[in-house]
Amino acid sequence: MATASDAAQEHHDDHDEGEEDGDFDDDLDDEDEEEDDDDDDDQPSASPSEEARLEAVLRRLTADEVRIRVHEVAIRGCGRTRRAAVEAAVGPDLARAATVRDLVRAAAAARDRLRRLGAFDAVSITLDAAPPGIPGTGGGGAVVVLVDVSEARGRAAGDLGIFANAQSRSCSLEGSLKLKNLFGYCETWNASGALELDRTAELCAGVEMPRIGAIPTPLMAQISLLSEDWLKSSLKEHLMGISVGLLSTTNHNLAYNFSWRTLTDPARSAPNSIQEQLGNSLLSSIKYAYKVDQRDSSIRPTHGYAFQSSSQIGGLAPGSKYSRFLRQEFDLRVALPLGVLNGALNAGVAAGVIHPLEWGCTGSVSPLSEKFYLGGNRPLVCRLGGPSSLLGFKARGLGPTDFRTCGLNNSDGASTSPELNGLGGDIAMTAFADLSFDIPLKPLRDLGIHGHAFVSAGNIAKLTERDLRKFPLHDFLQTFRSSAGFGVVVPTRFFRVEMNYCLILKQFDHDKGKTGIQFNFSSP
Repeated sequence: MATASDAAQEHHDDHDEGEEDGDFDDDLDDEDEEEDDDDDDDQPSASPSEEARLEAVLRRLTADEVRIRVHEVAIRGCGRTRRAAVEAAVGPDLARAATVRDLVRAAAAARDRLRRLGAFDAVSITLDAAPPGIPGTGGGGAVVVLVDVSEARGRAAGDLGIFANAQSRSCSLEGSLKLKNLFGYCETWNASGALELDRTAELCAGVEMPRIGAIPTPLMAQISLLSEDWLKSSLKEHLMGISVGLLSTTNHNLAYNFSWRTLTDPARSAPNSIQEQLGNSLLSSIKYAYKVDQRDSSIRPTHGYAFQSSSQIGGLAPGSKYSRFLRQEFDLRVALPLGVLNGALNAGVAAGVIHPLEWGCTGSVSPLSEKFYLGGNRPLVCRLGGPSSLLGFKARGLGPTDFRTCGLNNSDGASTSPELNGLGGDIAMTAFADLSFDIPLKPLRDLGIHGHAFVSAGNIAKLTERDLRKFPLHDFLQTFRSSAGFGVVVPTRFFRVEMNYCLILKQFDHDKGKTGIQFNFSSP
């Protein structure tokens, strides 16, 4: 049985299929040497003459137009996994290969696709001679391609955690469960839930199924339920929605979202600017996202870059008076190594705008759930997702506000003092710089505990003119809020802990920022 394809499989992990032939040959030789080194403990090493002879054979097979005919592609090792799922991942290129070079590249690509399914612990593609009597073609012999898979043993994974936020004095219980390959299609079933005491309850369940047969793209569907009591607000929101993935590739994602929202004001003290949005509303939108992440880690990046752009059109369903809008977001991150104490400088900028298609007497009218809100303790460097995080400020703690209608709080008829409701914004922008470094203590370095210093700034505003060119950009930049600080990061398998000292550098009246020590527990 030939082993040339084994080396080609390892080659594909580091190089694309379209590289030049010379590079392909050189790297193939390097991978063979590495594979031989890995097997030294299990098998006796080949003599120098045998290694040279094998290298010469491999070089000739991949460099010359050696003709072959694939007689059969045999898939072995499928137990609970359906053969159609494996055949769809392998693709037709293996059976169509006419030369050894094409076959090696098709095998490497197929092996990579099979490994990305996440349903197999090991994948191997090898070549064997066809049974006697099977004719070749064009002077080449007939071969059989053997695809061997080893199914993963564990199909279920889950986690459960309690996360505390000292800044907002809140505590939440979060859990998730994933089931892999339950029905044999390499599909992933997931369910998650979060319960924030006296404030928010969220449940979500969905399925992701890879491309099978004639289906041109993976299938994704998600159902979510949300019940939220807004921070120190009279508003309560109940949201039930479904999201269906229409297109999903490595960098591109297209999804359709359909949700039914109920916004109520039990205390009847909501400001006039949002009373017109109370009641039931239908939100139907389509969202496209492009994402590329070349960072070495999403938890503690030391080099690379990441970029995400998302575009959303809302109000596709009839009767969506206050849900018609266009939304655009950008998020860019860059990580630069410093070479000292494993230090790295992470910098990022995010911006977003939502352009309502409905306007009221006071300006834009867009759904509250789709507006931008800044503040909270979301980590600066981990996740992409548009403008939101601004350390030192409470969630929804800055931006346009409106006074609640005064109500009665006792039988004597004494009126309460007016409080503010955060209204969110139609335009938002944030920026940050984060310097991470190892703490010079070996036990802490071994645990991944490190220090960091940061500075962050951001602002949100409401659109008052239909023409974006009339937006007062100078005033918007002059009213940026900012904070700085330093702290210690403790990464674990289940959550990430940040202990930070935050200093508010700039804030305005009615902003909810506070200088001091803050603890943050968040999922990694």
